[in-house]
Amino acid sequence: MTRKTATTVAAIAAAASLSAAALPANAADTIPQDQSVRNVVLVHGAFADGSGWKGVYDNLTKRGYRVTIVQNPLTSLEDDVAATKRALERQDGPVILVGHSWGGTVITEAGIDAKVAGLVYVSALSPGAGETTAQQYQGFAPASAFVIETTKDGFGYVSPEKFKTGFAHDVSDADVAFMRDAQVSINMSAFGTKLENAAWRAKPSWAVIATEDKAFDQAMLIHMAERIKAKITKVSASHALFMTQPKVVADTIDQAAKAVSAKKQ
Repeated sequence: MTRKTATTVAAIAAAASLSAAALPANAADTIPQDQSVRNVVLVHGAFADGSGWKGVYDNLTKRGYRVTIVQNPLTSLEDDVAATKRALERQDGPVILVGHSWGGTVITEAGIDAKVAGLVYVSALSPGAGETTAQQYQGFAPASAFVIETTKDGFGYVSPEKFKTGFAHDVSDADVAFMRDAQVSINMSAFGTKLENAAWRAKPSWAVIATEDKAFDQAMLIHMAERIKAKITKVSASHALFMTQPKVVADTIDQAAKAVSAKKQ
């Protein structure tokens, strides 16, 4: 089994037990035929892959959305933005672009695409143009429970000993062990790359913040969301909220799509 396949299988397995909770309650949740924004593109963060979005995907597709999941190479900001742009090119209309964690940096840069109608940040970073991801941490308490170990060639992994407490304390021990052992490393130099664009300056934004997130200081998450004037939803969850709280995340994406569609009418 290749590393990429193993990682994908890992994320699917970790999300599988959560899928039932992701489904909308009844047919009334199905989006109207005349809703203009019907496409959603999901961008994962570091140390994971796109399969972690399965619960959100299931929920949104049941409602009638066309959902595309980006598989970031995590080799550089430029490479991840390119992967996201390729996904955007395949859309047949306006899009809600969603990013988790590092994925927030990616959608901030890629979100200037004309097809992007709105942005959703899921416990995500949102640098400004000319800023780096690393700069967003300055002035805030360090995430002592979220420890990154760096390889000789400059790629980072979450410490195995800290993975559950720092990344996914609300995931079962069996699933979190699989996530830990199948995590995808990120080129740490990506955090030092300056952004050329900040899509949130021109696009409406929403933010879902996990109140038990140990990867970021809570004050940092609130500061970033408020700076971009995002409509904020808070949920009791770990940094893995994109997996453990799929309905809350999907509801926010749905709200964004409906709000943007209403403005287009």
